[in-house]
Amino acid sequence: MSDVRYPFTAIVGMADLRLGLLLNAVSPAVGGVLVRGEKGTAKSTMVRALAGLLPSIATVPGCRFACDPASADPQCPDGPHTVSARDERPAYLVELPVGVSEDRIVGSLDLERALAEGVKAYEPGLLAKAHRGVLYIDEVNLLQDHVVDLLLDAAAMGRSYVEREGVSVRHAARFLLVGTMNPEEGELRPQLLDRFGLTVEIAATRDPAERAEVVRRRLAYDADPAVFAARFAEEERELATRIVTARELLPQVVLTDVALRQITAVCAAFEVDGLRADIVMARAAVALAAWDGRTEVLEEDVRKAAQLALPHRRRRNPFDAPGLDEEQLDRTLDEHAEPDPEDDGPGPDGDGPGPDGGPDGNGPGGGAPEPGSDAPDGSAASDDPAVPEQSGGPARAAAPVASAGEPYRTKLFKVPGTGKGAQGRRSPAETDGGHTIRSRRPQGHLSRLHLSATLQAAAPHQVARGRDSRALVLRRDDFREQVRQGRESNLVLFLVDASGSMAARQRMTAVKGAVMSLLMDAYQRRDKIGMITFRGSGAELALPPTSSVEVGAARLEQLPTGGRTPLAAGLLRAHEVLRVERMRDPHRRPLLVVVTDGRATGGRDALERAGQAAGLLASQGLASVVLDCEAGPVRLGLARTLAGQLGGSAVTLDELRAEGVAALVHAHRNVSTTNRKAA
Repeated sequence: MSDVRYPFTAIVGMADLRLGLLLNAVSPAVGGVLVRGEKGTAKSTMVRALAGLLPSIATVPGCRFACDPASADPQCPDGPHTVSARDERPAYLVELPVGVSEDRIVGSLDLERALAEGVKAYEPGLLAKAHRGVLYIDEVNLLQDHVVDLLLDAAAMGRSYVEREGVSVRHAARFLLVGTMNPEEGELRPQLLDRFGLTVEIAATRDPAERAEVVRRRLAYDADPAVFAARFAEEERELATRIVTARELLPQVVLTDVALRQITAVCAAFEVDGLRADIVMARAAVALAAWDGRTEVLEEDVRKAAQLALPHRRRRNPFDAPGLDEEQLDRTLDEHAEPDPEDDGPGPDGDGPGPDGGPDGNGPGGGAPEPGSDAPDGSAASDDPAVPEQSGGPARAAAPVASAGEPYRTKLFKVPGTGKGAQGRRSPAETDGGHTIRSRRPQGHLSRLHLSATLQAAAPHQVARGRDSRALVLRRDDFREQVRQGRESNLVLFLVDASGSMAARQRMTAVKGAVMSLLMDAYQRRDKIGMITFRGSGAELALPPTSSVEVGAARLEQLPTGGRTPLAAGLLRAHEVLRVERMRDPHRRPLLVVVTDGRATGGRDALERAGQAAGLLASQGLASVVLDCEAGPVRLGLARTLAGQLGGSAVTLDELRAEGVAALVHAHRNVSTTNRKAA
C-alpha cells in the first residue's frame, strides 16, 4: 500500500460529505460527522484524505498527549510542562479497529506496579494519540454500545478519564470525530445518533460519465500515486489555506437574532428531542459563514446546517429512516425570516395576488381544480396502468398483504446459563461491564483488579516473605482479577409459518404485529436477527443473520402467505442456519422463535417428521420459544406439543405482551390482599 494519500480534491462528487468534513475541520465543536452509505462509496478514502489538509500542530517535546506549548494541559499526566521548546508535527489520523477494547481506547494503568511500587504507570490509549487530530471510526455501528458511549462522551467533554481502583488519570482529548457505517449492517441507537453533530447520506452516482471519471482517477492513482497526487497538489494547498483562513475568521462571525430564531424554530417544528440539535445547528451555521468568508450568518447557512444536522435526529423508533421534509424546512424558515421593510403587501392598485390569482384562489396560481376534472391539472383521466379502467368494469386487484399491527413491549426471553458473547441486554454472560460475581487469577494483562481477593491471597505469606514494614510484600501470583456478570446479545432466529392456515388477514395482522414487537425487542437488546419462512413446498431463508433489524421489518411487511405447511422443512432449515452461524461466531448463543399454529401438512407423517426435526434441535441444547398462533373455538394444542419437543416454552399472542403479564400479576396481588383482609 502506498504512503501517498489519495488527494481530497481528486474525489469526484459527494458535495455534502465534502462540506460536512470541512466544516468540522474549521470548527471541531460542531461535533463530528457520521457518514451513512452503501459499501464501496469512498467513505474511508475521503476521511483519510482530509487528514492531509489539516494544519500541522505545535507540541511540547516528549509529551505523549500532544500538549500545546502555548496552553499546556495542567492535568497532563506527563506534566507539568515548563519548557519553552516546541516541536512541529502533522495532525494524526487515528483509526479505531472494530474489535477495540476499552483499555486500548482510554489507556491502562499498570496495577501491579501501582500496588507493589506505589507509582502511576500509565500507558496512553488511542484518545491521547487522537488529541488535536482526527479520530476515525469505520463501521461505528458494529462497535459495542459502551465503547461508542465512551468515545462520544470524550468527544463532547474534550477529556478522557481513566479510573482504576482509586487511581485516577485524566487528560485532554479534543479531536475531529468521523464515523462511517453501512445501514444494511444495522443502525445506531437514536441516542447515539444524536451525539454526532452532522450526518451525511451518500450513494454511488448513477451517472455513467461520473462513474467513468471515478474509475479513471483511481486507476491513475494505483499506477503512480506520487504523480497522481502532484496533479492536485496546488488545489490541495489552496484548500488547506482556506481551512486556516476560516479558522481565523470563525471568532468574528456574528449569529444574528433572526438566524438564531430560525434555528430554534426549525428544531421546534421538526420536534427533535432536547436542545443539542439547536446548538449543533448554530455552530454549523457559524462555520458555514466562516467557510464562505463572511462574518454574518445568513438564511442559506441555517438551511444547509439543518440539512446536515437534523435528518438523523428525526428517528422515533428503529424502523424509521432518517430524513427531512424540505418543504416544511423552507416554510419554517420563511415564517421566521426578517420581514422586508419595503414589502407592504398589495397596494391600492391591486398589484398583489387577488382572490382569483393567488395561492388561495382558483386561478393559475393554485386552488381547487375545475369541476369534473380527474386531476389537479384538469386532465380527464390517468394513464397509470395501475388505475382500473371505468368502461371495462372494476379491475381485479391483487390479493392484499396483511399489514403488521402496532408493536408493543414484549416479555423478555433469555437463553439459559451464562454465556461469553458480545455485550448486549438479553441473556446473562461474563462481560467487561456488569457487577462482580467472583475473582480469578489474571488471564493475560491485569486490568480489573479484585483488591480484597488479592489481599487475601497475599496475607498468609507475609511472614515467610520477611515483611518488616507496613507495606505488603506482593508477588505476581497474589493478584486476582474481577469476573463480572452482565448481559450479552444473542442471535434471535425467527421461524415464521406463512402457510394457508395462517393466512386469515385479521389473524396475520396480529401475528405480524407480534413478530414486529419481538424485532423491536431484539433491536433494543442489541441482538442479531435472522428470519426463515416456510410455506408451500419448502422453507426459505428470508433474512440471513444480520444486525439490521430494519431489513427484518421490511421483509416481514412483504411476507406472502398461502399454501401447505412444511413445518419439518422449516425446522431443518433452522438447524442448518444455526450450524453455520455457530462456526462463524461460536460465542454468540442463539434463541429460536417459532411462530406457528403447530399444524403440519405434506403427507400422513408430516407431524411425525416435524417432531423428529424438533428433537434434532433439542438435542443440541437450543433455547427456543414457540409463539402459539392457534385460534378458533376448537384448539388442538399442536404448538404447545411442538414446544415440548423442542424443549422450550410456548406463549400465546395475548401472553406475549409484557403489560398483559404485569396486569395479571397486579390482579393476583390485589386478590391476595383482599383475601388477607377478609381473613
